[in-house]
Amino acid sequence: MVTVFSKNNCIQCTMTKRFLEQHHINFIEHNIDEQPEFVDALKQEGFKATPVVKLPNGSAFTGFRPDMLKQLA
Repeated sequence: MVTVFSKNNCIQCTMTKRFLEQHHINFIEHNIDEQPEFVDALKQEGFKATPVVKLPNGSAFTGFRPDMLKQLA
């Protein structure tokens, strides 16, 4: 399952979620504005911006990356 860590008023987050929905890719969303318990873990992993997309294979990336997301479609 794909996991998307997003926050409010984040254009790249919205674009990432829209891409996943349009390509019928199931994902779980954690909004770090509403669920701040995820912030420290993401920072420890070296992420400084949203969205953070974690893939089923264990890899992860940040930002709106249609090149990476297309591999899931």
